Amino acid sequence: MTLAQNADRTVETPPLSRAQDAGWYRLGAAPGSRGAAVIIGHVDTTRGPAVFHRLGELRPGDQATVLRSDGRTVMFEFDSIERIDKNRFPTGRVYGDPGYAAIRLITCGGRFDRGTGHYTDNVIAYGHLVRTNGAGAGAR
Repeated sequence: MTLAQNADRTVETPPLSRAQDAGWYRLGAAPGSRGAAVIIGHVDTTRGPAVFHRLGELRPGDQATVLRSDGRTVMFEFDSIERIDKNRFPTGRVYGDPGYAAIRLITCGGRFDRGTGHYTDNVIAYGHLVRTNGAGAGAR
């Protein structure tokens, strides 16, 4: 699914009714294009694990493949994974142009705050493009 911004200019997240799906932030780079392609997914719901439940288990060198809407697949290798307090979210590092085709996978992590109904941290995986396969028209 594609994501954009909410009215308050925060980034949309996939609806909880689709917690097994991740969403691509369409205001950034397309996966495999120069820039940071940002993909966001939930860690869990009240019903159990969600699409990025195991994101924090990634290690440098692990790889992931993204199927683009044009039929191409792009493979990324992860360089680092961090857990960071949401109040210190590294906006520039996540959404800024690193100068190459990059990917950022984002979910929640840390302690669940029952008072706010949210996790205190984000888990962010940073990677770079290693391969593109297939052919198709369009950039996204």
